[in-house]
Amino acid sequence: MKRTLVLALVASVALVSMPASAQLSLVKPISIGIAGGGSLPMSDFADANKTGYNGTLVVALKLPVIPVGLRLDGAYNRFAYKGVDGNLQMASATGNLTYNLPSIGISPYLIGGAGMYSWVQSVDGLPSTDRENDFGWNAGAGIKLPLVMFSTFVEARYNRVSVGDGHVDFVPVTFGIMF
Repeated sequence: MKRTLVLALVASVALVSMPASAQLSLVKPISIGIAGGGSLPMSDFADANKTGYNGTLVVALKLPVIPVGLRLDGAYNRFAYKGVDGNLQMASATGNLTYNLPSIGISPYLIGGAGMYSWVQSVDGLPSTDRENDFGWNAGAGIKLPLVMFSTFVEARYNRVSVGDGHVDFVPVTFGIMF
């Protein structure tokens, strides 16, 4: 009985002395979130496409004390063509590793991973192209601000998708909320 009481007291003191963000990750190692923002076409892709938009759904697994986490992202990016009424739509499902950098308050992190990117082109007056599925990878950085019931984040990630003999490069810059 005394041993159980002492252990409970030590655990309570340890939990109370932790920052709120660490307490939440102890209670809730799995988070879900939503993000959105702009997508910047890069390299040769920028020659034919305007800045687009992005929407992302997130499921994250982060164990306490360990700086590395796992994140699964489902994203949708859309880019309008320059000079032609049409667009390229790209949906992706990626598995990513996150690495939280040491800090106090805001939490900077690195993120990177790979997955499948599915895209289709449409031009007004012409039939849409068949949907293509290609491999791609991403790498970037972000800043997370842990709050009491949820956290917010801002991140930018370079994406490269292998398409035929070439590649498509773009950088979504997103703002999100994790619950």
